[in-house]
Amino acid sequence: MSPFLPNSNQATAPPVVRELRPLPDAVDVFQRLKHLPYALFLDSALRNSVLGRYSFVAADPFDFVQVCLQDGDALKHLQERMLPFASQHVPDLPPFQGGAAGLWSYDLGRQWERLPVPKFDPYPLPAMAVGLYDVVVAFDHQTRRAWIISHGWPATGPTERQRRASARADEFATLLQQTPDTVPAHPSINMAAQLPPLHPVVKAGLPKGLMSNFTEAEYLKAAPQAIDYIHAGDVFQVNLSQRLFFPAQDDPCSLYLRLRQRNPAPFAGYFDWGGGQILSASPERFLRVENREVETRPIKGTRHRAGLPEADLFTGDQLQASAKDRAENIMIVDLMRNDLSKVCEADSVQVTQLCRVENFQFVQHLVSEIRGRLRPECGPLDLLRGAFPGGSITGAPKPRAMEIITELEQTARGAYCGSLGYLGFDGGLDTSILIRTLTAGGPWWQISVGGGIVAQSEPREEYEETWHKAQGMLRALSLTG
Repeated sequence: MSPFLPNSNQATAPPVVRELRPLPDAVDVFQRLKHLPYALFLDSALRNSVLGRYSFVAADPFDFVQVCLQDGDALKHLQERMLPFASQHVPDLPPFQGGAAGLWSYDLGRQWERLPVPKFDPYPLPAMAVGLYDVVVAFDHQTRRAWIISHGWPATGPTERQRRASARADEFATLLQQTPDTVPAHPSINMAAQLPPLHPVVKAGLPKGLMSNFTEAEYLKAAPQAIDYIHAGDVFQVNLSQRLFFPAQDDPCSLYLRLRQRNPAPFAGYFDWGGGQILSASPERFLRVENREVETRPIKGTRHRAGLPEADLFTGDQLQASAKDRAENIMIVDLMRNDLSKVCEADSVQVTQLCRVENFQFVQHLVSEIRGRLRPECGPLDLLRGAFPGGSITGAPKPRAMEIITELEQTARGAYCGSLGYLGFDGGLDTSILIRTLTAGGPWWQISVGGGIVAQSEPREEYEETWHKAQGMLRALSLTG
């Protein structure tokens, strides 16, 4: 695939940029724009100067690109739709200044890997669903500043673009002056509607209102099957998850705000793709490109937080010293180094952080970081194609691990372990891995939780780990204490 780069022959009229004063709260801005088509909130709900610096709210894109698996090459299609609007990056503003943003589902990887079809797919999602956003409200939490950035696309002539950019900036500024009680509510859900059956599904032993595609006994049978594949030499590691279902709740926007409050994460987000919503509290960055520099931050290795500083220090030291968890992480580091090497300059791919303990609301993780620099002929879509889906949520080697996942889980993953994020018109990219994520849409809503199985794994511990990871989501849903 040719790189996505600005077209030097194209007029490069700068966007209209208006700073918002006084500084609005990002959540307030989201609540004033959430009723617009394809509302998007890329939300640094857990803020720090490195990972949680920026947030972005966008809505009402000038184009929307939705591709199903049978529709052909999704990334090539996206590149063709974006090329007429490529633009230069404006310095001293947050990195996302307009572009394609939304969902790349886990099953997108089936477009370039020969994989079996899952046995069950009760609520199929598109392989890719992204808006092309000409207006973005961008926040820099470190400098405490925010801006409306408006490009004027799809107009192409400089004068027409400038006129449209100014009008669109005015339109969004007016929307931001609304009081919350004047914003149209999200359409309500008919909670009395009869729920259709799900297959396979179980109830026994789960918190109230929940069902799963695994019983406990079935999960404890599947995990040893994964270990058998490892001993047979098929894979070094495989991710095994269970998919939790529960009846639809009334308002996904309100649920998202509860989720970000109870389980804040640096790569949180909300996206309405028209057929439903993604609500994510992801702690994991998948791929980032800025000035052609690439970064990925795979997570492998988990401990439940006890809620006391002394206990967290103990479990953090225990996690750091765990040969099993370190091996799990290092395997994925090697996989991601290989994926980055497909498109990065020779000798530029470096491990800049290995197995560092990072704390989140309910769990501690081992997190590594790998960096590289794109080759001149490669762009961010080449990187996405070469690395998708992320190795931390498949296993290694990736194609065989994905085959085993399909066999053991049986149910399609959908959004889970795909990505939410943006590809800027300037070639910048930032995407999360969709873990700690809820998929709304239809009468049943879904959460998947899983973990990496290696040769040293204990099936019972792996099963319990899935529930530790689900805890923050279930609390937001009021399905557990």
